[in-house]
Amino acid sequence: MARQDDRPTRQGFGLFEREAALGAAEDALDLLTGLAGEPPWPDRVPAPREATSPHLVVVPDRPPTAGRPDRPSAAERPAGPADTTGRPRTAARRGGVLAYAAPAGLGKTTLLAEIRRRAAARGCTVLSARGGDQEQRVAFHVARQLLQPQLAHASDAELRERLGSWYDIVGPALGLRAAAAGSPPDPQGLRDGLDWVLTHLAVRRDPLVVVLDDVHWADPESLGWLAAFAPRAEELPMLLVAAYRPDELPEEGKEFTGQRSGRRPHGLAPLTSAAVARLVRDRVGSHADDAFCRDFWTVTSGNPFEAAELAAKVRDRGLEPTARGARHLRDLAAALKGSGLVTRLERLGAATVRLAWACAVLGTEISPQLAGAVAGLGDEAVADSAARLREARVLAEAEGPDEPLEFVHPLIATTVYRSIPAATRVALHGQAAWCVVDAGLGPTTAARHLLETHPEGDPWVVHQLRAAAGENLRAGAPDAARRFLARALREPPAADDRAAVLYELGCSSLLTEPATTVNHLRAALEEPVADLALRHGIVYRLSQVLAHSDRLVEASELLGREARQTTDARSRLRMQADKFMWDAFRADEPESPARSRRLAALADRLTGRDLTERYVIGLRAWDATLRAEPSAVALRHAERALEGGLSWADESRGFEVPVITALTFLYADRPGRAEELFAAGTAEFERQGWRGAHLSFAYTLLGYIRFRRGRLVEAEDFVRAGLRLAERVGPRTPAQWYAVGVLIEVLLARGRTEEAARIARDHDFGEPFPAAVTFPDSQTVHAELLLARGRTEEAAAELAAVGRRLDPRGMRNPAWCPWQLHLALAEAATTPDRARRTAEDAVARARQYGAPSAIGQALRVTAEVSEPAARVKLLEESVDWLDRSPAAYELARSLVALGAALRRTERAKEAAEHLYRGLETAQDCGADGLVDEARAELGAAGLRPRALHPAGTDALTARERAAAELTVRDRDAAAVLGIDPAAVGRLLSSVYRKLGTDRPGLAQALRKAGEQG
Repeated sequence: MARQDDRPTRQGFGLFEREAALGAAEDALDLLTGLAGEPPWPDRVPAPREATSPHLVVVPDRPPTAGRPDRPSAAERPAGPADTTGRPRTAARRGGVLAYAAPAGLGKTTLLAEIRRRAAARGCTVLSARGGDQEQRVAFHVARQLLQPQLAHASDAELRERLGSWYDIVGPALGLRAAAAGSPPDPQGLRDGLDWVLTHLAVRRDPLVVVLDDVHWADPESLGWLAAFAPRAEELPMLLVAAYRPDELPEEGKEFTGQRSGRRPHGLAPLTSAAVARLVRDRVGSHADDAFCRDFWTVTSGNPFEAAELAAKVRDRGLEPTARGARHLRDLAAALKGSGLVTRLERLGAATVRLAWACAVLGTEISPQLAGAVAGLGDEAVADSAARLREARVLAEAEGPDEPLEFVHPLIATTVYRSIPAATRVALHGQAAWCVVDAGLGPTTAARHLLETHPEGDPWVVHQLRAAAGENLRAGAPDAARRFLARALREPPAADDRAAVLYELGCSSLLTEPATTVNHLRAALEEPVADLALRHGIVYRLSQVLAHSDRLVEASELLGREARQTTDARSRLRMQADKFMWDAFRADEPESPARSRRLAALADRLTGRDLTERYVIGLRAWDATLRAEPSAVALRHAERALEGGLSWADESRGFEVPVITALTFLYADRPGRAEELFAAGTAEFERQGWRGAHLSFAYTLLGYIRFRRGRLVEAEDFVRAGLRLAERVGPRTPAQWYAVGVLIEVLLARGRTEEAARIARDHDFGEPFPAAVTFPDSQTVHAELLLARGRTEEAAAELAAVGRRLDPRGMRNPAWCPWQLHLALAEAATTPDRARRTAEDAVARARQYGAPSAIGQALRVTAEVSEPAARVKLLEESVDWLDRSPAAYELARSLVALGAALRRTERAKEAAEHLYRGLETAQDCGADGLVDEARAELGAAGLRPRALHPAGTDALTARERAAAELTVRDRDAAAVLGIDPAAVGRLLSSVYRKLGTDRPGLAQALRKAGEQG
């Protein structure tokens, strides 16, 4: 950053030879406050938003983020504080990150204090926090320092109004409220919430300066969040200033090293001899001679902290600053650090040493009363000892007797802590744990001390560690919870509690270490568990994590074994339901038809009185869908399952059954109903703070629904958002696999085959395919891509393998997995008769299921692989079926194919009608490749494409609504409206596509549309 004027940089108090570092800060503040001639703010920056649904959260290409809607206009945005320098602000402002990296003692803290002072003088809002050596294992310690002072003064009602739905997510992590019962937010959801809070402050209180000291000691949760948030500072009216020791910076803080941005941190060099001479003459006296100053520099090696402390010691001792007095400098310097400091401390008396040790154990923000309790000192002894420590420059000066105790410098705190004998240090941590609990500071504060104690089989220790783990887990810090529970396990707990601790430990590692979770939960099951509810909870969670790790067989076997052993009927039903679910997702289940019969018999007996029964009924609806039973049967069971409600964010249940119940409506040509359910589920995920894999799945499948409706542009937006969310979770996750598969389908539909191929390559989308059944089927999507690229033999081989996998299991629904249709196209060139038989079998299966879109699609493919003479009739029937469905893209394909077939039979007038209609429908869908195909067919017919009009909204026109309402009442719409039946058919076709339904669902869809209107 170049300086923009010639004004001098004012030297801060106690700062020597830091002009370059301060100059960088001045430049950054100039850009932030609009005093530099830089490009203005972009038109769009992140602004606060409410987490509501249905909506598409924009997820940027680099993590992390919450939403990024338009920034409020200058008129709407509250003005920031005035610049007290008197210089006028311009609109040319920019935020950013400013980092300083230097070893201990080189003046980082003093420099940051001066930057804070200068920022405040310019009218900036300043937030600051500091990492602590003893607080590194306290989750969100730094985040709380930053944000609590801005929020803690508000009442609960004010916080709810200010933070909206984020309050329940970030409140526990920031210590603003206790965690509510229920499932905790996932770490990514919590980061998004913290992003929102900091973004909100930046936008509403701009310009904002965030100062982070001792970043190398920040807790992992805060450091990971801030490092991931840092790139966004450039998009906000925010300057983020960080200082750290480069050799001690954890991996989570690599963002501050400039490796991504290319902006390396500013270093701080030791002071030169001239600077040390100025410091000595400033602190000791102007009469200090050159020889004394030169020796002073040699003794301190130019370290600012050591130089300042030694100067104070010289002044206090009354040492004459001459060449004669210089011979005493080494002895004085030795007493400032290491063993010399320890010796000096011991001379202050036993009580003073105990207080210093207690302060070193407690860390930062040390209450005098708490330090006295840990040291075993009364109030008077604490006051006297604290005064001695301040006089010795071990503790910093305080404004009053009740002010927190603080070490002069972290180096002194570290030296004191390390000087405590090991056994005494352990005992002091144990004493500190008792004292903080007695002081009402809670188990989490005590737990960090208990981590430093030796295991002794103490039930109180186990209780505190488990309570702290529960608080951290509910607050969204599973790693901290896992540390506490691992320590509790080593205590060890009583035999009766061991299984519970193992279960809690397994739950804490569920999101980050599934293999470790399996080990802990298996160990828990091997313990003698007297509490049946606990044992069943272990079984449910273990089966869940096994299934999510693609170990479906083990999950099924575990549930089957435990179901046979349990004596509780409701628990047995729950285990049977879970077993049915995981078996339904198995691609290699040997007894699928028998399972389907058992499931059907069980579901028919159940009334849906509780969640377990409704889950069984939902599974029955999905099984009917896969087996291509009449769609009315599947829909009847799906509606039964929903009558009492299905929760999407019940951590103990998972979200699989609500998802497949919603997809039942999708495949049965009720995508509007499916989208309604997914929108509600997405909102539930966001309210719960589940913004990782869960929200990725939701967005991906919302995109899949839009794809099935033919809204390809919207589908691509949703799926890309789902993919970006999945990539924040990690590579090669199930969420990423689903998103890539659906994105490939959407891109192929849009005519972007090479881009789809690149996406597949970039994400290794291919063999081996998941052991679980997916929607859409992954291997079928991969084969479809091969087919689009002309690799028909490979595609045919993969599709045949899909058939061998699904057919024996009775999974025969082409609406769910159209493998036969793609196989017929792959076979057409080499074995046309077999291709036709394959397609005709798919038509028969589609007719059995009864969804118009499935029948219409199968008929179109059958026409493509049939003799030319048979194609027109098949395509006319295909269009007729698709006109009764909500599948706009499939309708467009059949219309264009019918128009092309009619053109080839020299029926130009009829061809034109279908081609024009197909072109318009394809354009509305965003099917660019199909648009080009339709234009080419029109050109071949000697026709010019009409001017295309923008796609309309989902609102029904008056004539469409009239036709729909008359049809629902079984009246003759053509006669009432005075139009021909073909025109009524086109009106109803538009209605089905807009409302996302077919004819049997029209009445319900109209009713819903009326309620929303």
